[in-house]
Amino acid sequence: MTAREWRPMGCITAASLVLGAITVTATIRLNRAPAEAHAIPAAATEDYGRRLLAQTPEYLGPDVADPKMRYISSRLSCGSCHLGAGAEPGTLSLPESIHHYPRFSPRYGANTSIEDRVNECMQRSMNGRPLPKNSVEMIAITAYIKSLGDQDAASAPARRKVDEPSGFKTPNRAADLAAGKRILEEKCAACHQKDGSGLLAAANPIHGYVFPPLWGQDSFNTGAGMHRILTAAKFIKARMPLGKPDLTNDEAFDVAGYLNSMPRPEMANLQADYPDRKTKPIDNAYGPFADPFPLSQHQFGPFAPIEAFYKVKPAAK
Repeated sequence: MTAREWRPMGCITAASLVLGAITVTATIRLNRAPAEAHAIPAAATEDYGRRLLAQTPEYLGPDVADPKMRYISSRLSCGSCHLGAGAEPGTLSLPESIHHYPRFSPRYGANTSIEDRVNECMQRSMNGRPLPKNSVEMIAITAYIKSLGDQDAASAPARRKVDEPSGFKTPNRAADLAAGKRILEEKCAACHQKDGSGLLAAANPIHGYVFPPLWGQDSFNTGAGMHRILTAAKFIKARMPLGKPDLTNDEAFDVAGYLNSMPRPEMANLQADYPDRKTKPIDNAYGPFADPFPLSQHQFGPFAPIEAFYKVKPAAK
């Protein structure tokens, strides 16, 4: 919407016009998401946003024909973690996410938008580069996420019911990586393979994976949230094995430790994350830290001593 030029028409009329223009403009600004500040491209549909989440490598992966559209280096889909293209209720579901932004991010030490959060996933979970905030793809993704929020708000409580086991509780010990390897081979390998390489959807890798790789070049990088053992264990306990999640807390903890001990792409400049190191999650898999505990303990536990340190420390100041 563009402002119209006007000429002086008397003090009262002019003042009324200015006040009206300010009110309309303020209302528009308050109700627009950052990506909607300009005219929305016709191609930036909610359906395109859904397809971008469900079939990410086909549109943004390393095998697409147009080099400018190769935004991710992995062949994961956003739906690898956000099940049902983010629409399935439960852990890592997306319908409520639009309402959480803008918000302060300890990782960056600044306020962030939903577009910033999408790009965090692009750079970390997808091991890629950020989408331009005014791109058709970013606008479509955020429009789709907003549509999920709108549908969720309008749906009956029964449709929002979460069908998951009880929440993950952290064992009071370090992860047993050997046990995690056994659990993966017994309960996860049917889908993700014993070597964690996943199962491609087709011979052409542009179509991505039916079951995603758990480590290796096509998996998430070292800066991803899933590279934190407690985040991974929470997801595994809630969702895995797919369709019949039945792992115990100890099994989820150990298999999360094992898969996160395996090689994966390295993200650069991680030392710049969390300017206030006291806000860094206790299971962050990279330093530096504001506490005396070794990196290995932050990666695999036990976490109770680290939690106790941060609970006591502020009171001692």
